[in-house]
Amino acid sequence: MIVVMNPNAPQATIDRVVAEIERMGSKAHLSRGQFRTVIGAVGEEGQIDQNHLASLDGVEKVVPIMKPYKLASREFHSEDSVVTVGGGRSALGGDVPAVKVGGPHAACIAGPCAVENEQMLRKIATCVRDGGATILRGGAFKPRTSPYSFQGHGETALKWMRSTGDELGMPICTEVMDTRQVELIEKYTDMFQIGARNMQNFDLLREVGKTRKPVLLKRGLAATVKDWLLSAEYVLSQGNRGVVLCERGIKTFEDSVRYTMDITSIPVAKQWTHLPIIVDPSHAAGKRDWVPALALAGMAAGADGIIVEVHYNPAEAQCDGPQALLPGMFKTLMIQLRQIAIVTRKEFAEAGETVGA
Repeated sequence: MIVVMNPNAPQATIDRVVAEIERMGSKAHLSRGQFRTVIGAVGEEGQIDQNHLASLDGVEKVVPIMKPYKLASREFHSEDSVVTVGGGRSALGGDVPAVKVGGPHAACIAGPCAVENEQMLRKIATCVRDGGATILRGGAFKPRTSPYSFQGHGETALKWMRSTGDELGMPICTEVMDTRQVELIEKYTDMFQIGARNMQNFDLLREVGKTRKPVLLKRGLAATVKDWLLSAEYVLSQGNRGVVLCERGIKTFEDSVRYTMDITSIPVAKQWTHLPIIVDPSHAAGKRDWVPALALAGMAAGADGIIVEVHYNPAEAQCDGPQALLPGMFKTLMIQLRQIAIVTRKEFAEAGETVGA
């Protein structure tokens, strides 16, 4: 349930409510809006005395949340959340710009599917930055269907990513596949990516939730929107509020594309949750010719940005070459996306620009 405090309730009364919720054996999660504070009480049903909480000073009302995902729900946080990626100093001592995702802020995450070598990474990173990307993506650890396929360069690739991001003024985003990788990747990255195959790896979700690095959570291949939000709840329940959802296509009977981009999930998620949502047209299409149309459709449906794969020589890419955009295609796409963003009242920041609140 949620406890809605009176406007301008003093901190002492908020602290009292928090203490009472914790005394009842539940966790208290604060959400401070523009005009009032909402406190989420999350725990086993029957433990929380709703009448007692309603009687405390400063409490306007107590409202049960019927949805199974509590902290991700609009009832808990009615305003759109804005997640900040980057900011501060990196592990290598570089200044990392802050990029905001959500609300009026649109973001483009772009780069190669896998980090193959340092020279290739720098060349692609420069192309996507100049084309309008604000966050650099690249896989250091790669989940592949075949154990004999390229699996990534691990920590070496993380160092290349960090160095390149610092040099170009871009926060970096990379995938984490296992709980044992969290500590290592946290050292270098600005944003964890949870892939579709790991959307319901609940131990991994808890571990990244214990960090304070933002989490890009991709929708599973056969997951409903409700399943997806419950996975987000695992991260939020550990205190990490920086969750960004990513629609990347689901399995259907259609075989003309790699996956079916579920455009409907965007307005549905926007109604059900306050979390930002971006789209991944690369994995949905599986073919670069169709990537721009899906990206534009996602933005028009209300997405807060895109994550897309780019390569200057897709024929030589060690991973997902057919779906990687050429640099020229990416630049053209970003021009079109900025036009769509104006209609949906969003704005893409420029690479290297620190975005204000």
